[in-house]
Amino acid sequence: MVDSYVRWRIADPLVFLRTVVSESGAVVRIDDVVYSELRTEIGRVDLFDLVSKVRGEVMSRVTARSNEKTQEFGVEIVDVRIKRADLPKQNEEAVFQRMKSERERQARQYRSEGEEEATKIRAEADKERALILAEAEKQAQMLRGEGEAEALRIYARAYAKNPEFFAFLKTLELYEKSLKEGDTLILTPASDLLRYLRSAQEPGPQEAER
Repeated sequence: MVDSYVRWRIADPLVFLRTVVSESGAVVRIDDVVYSELRTEIGRVDLFDLVSKVRGEVMSRVTARSNEKTQEFGVEIVDVRIKRADLPKQNEEAVFQRMKSERERQARQYRSEGEEEATKIRAEADKERALILAEAEKQAQMLRGEGEAEALRIYARAYAKNPEFFAFLKTLELYEKSLKEGDTLILTPASDLLRYLRSAQEPGPQEAER
């Protein structure tokens, strides 16, 4: 649906009077010529291009060809302009639905691309997290190993200085871990586990003399 206007003037008054006689007659002839050229040009372009990109070019071509045809009426077409171009009402809903479908398709595409990118980011983050944890565990194992090695060196030095006392401590640790309340152990009197218990019960030299 096109709303347009034409600027024109009488170029040859004599021809004008012989052919169209009056202004109203000229308007009828001009309308026929201009509308015909407009329909031809508008049918060659998209609506979007008509109202944005090629509107000036279309109007220039319509003006030039209309001017050629109106020369026989003694009329010069100065300018042809479109004031407004709209789709017919019956087409608006169809166009709207196509636009809506296209936007929904683009939205789905953007969401899909976003989810794909988010998955990549999460995978990369999980990978980095696993590497960090693995490196931390490696360092922890090394530190534990170094600590245990140092503890063994300390134990070794202590054992070298007083083997009997070291054996006594180890035996006490064994008592603590093995002898719980309510437990029953069946051991022979000669068991090495009872060595320090036996020594604690043996009488001293003075008691033995009595």
